[in-house]
Amino acid sequence: MSMCATASQDLSEPLAGTAATAPTWLLIEQPGPWGRAAVTGSHLDPAVGRALEQAAKGTGVRVALIRRPGRHADRHLPARHRIFVAHTRPGRSWVRTTTLTDPARLLDLDLAALGAGDLGGLPAEWAPYTGDPLALVCTNGKRDRCCALLGRPLAAELAATGGEAVWEITHIGGHRFSPTLLVLPYGYAYGRATADSVREALEAVRAGRIVTRGCRGRSAWERPGQAADLAVRELIGEQDADALTLLRTEGASPAWTIALAHTDGRQWQVSVAEVRTAPPRPESCGAALGTPARMEIIGIREVVGSAV
Repeated sequence: MSMCATASQDLSEPLAGTAATAPTWLLIEQPGPWGRAAVTGSHLDPAVGRALEQAAKGTGVRVALIRRPGRHADRHLPARHRIFVAHTRPGRSWVRTTTLTDPARLLDLDLAALGAGDLGGLPAEWAPYTGDPLALVCTNGKRDRCCALLGRPLAAELAATGGEAVWEITHIGGHRFSPTLLVLPYGYAYGRATADSVREALEAVRAGRIVTRGCRGRSAWERPGQAADLAVRELIGEQDADALTLLRTEGASPAWTIALAHTDGRQWQVSVAEVRTAPPRPESCGAALGTPARMEIIGIREVVGSAV
C-alpha cells in the first residue's frame, strides 16, 4: 500500500519549516469519531465548531479537538470536556485549562486577546496547567490514513507507559511527515516521531530545552521563521526553549530575511528561500503527485555591534 509518509521519508524530505502556524492553540476534548474537518465533523455541536473556527480567523488562535488514546467508540458528548488554551511565543509561553459541560461557552472568549498571549482573554476559573508537557499526536485518519496507521500506535504506546499528558489531536498539518506531534507549552512540532524520540523531546521540555532533531518548527512563527529559528539553534548548539526570538521578517515568497535575537544580546540575519521539492511525491495519501514547497537556508550572518 502506497503511503505519503513512506514516500516522504524515502526521499529524505526536510522537516524544518513545515509546522502549522498558530501562536495560540485552543484544544477541546471530544471523544468519539472525527470527520475530515473534525471541528465541524464530530459529536461536538457542528454549529459551535463552525462558530469557533469563524471567530478564530485572523486572531492567531487555532482550534483543534483532542481525545485520549485508545479505542474510540461512537460516544456522544461527555459530561465534561477538558479544555486547554496554550500560547507559544518565546518568554511568554503558558497553558491554561478548565473543564466545561457546554463548549458553547468558549464563544465568549476574547480570541484576539488570547492570540496575542493576553491572559485577560480568559475567565478567572481557568487554572494554570501544571502537569507534564502536553504531547499531542495527530491521529485523524479521515484526513489522511498515515495519521491513523502511524499516529495511533505511537499515541497508544506513549499513553501505556505513563503518559497522562498524551492526547490524540485532529490535525496539525504535514500528513506525509507522520507520525507527527505538537509539544506544549513551547509549540514545537515534530515529524517521523518514535516513542523514544518523543520521550527525549518531552524530557527536554521538562527542563526548558528543545530537541531540534526531527523538529518541524515552532508554531508561533510563520514557516520561514521556523526554519530560521532551527538553523540558528543548530549552528550555535542552542537548546534553551526561550533563548531565541524572531524580531521581524522582511520579504515575501519566495525569499525572506529573518532577524533573530538571543537573550544574551547576539543577533542574526537568516536568508530563507522557498523552493519546490523534487522529484514529485504525494503530499497526502491518494493525492496526485506534487512538488511541495520547502524552506531552504541560503545563509546565516551574525550581526556584530549593531541591531539587526
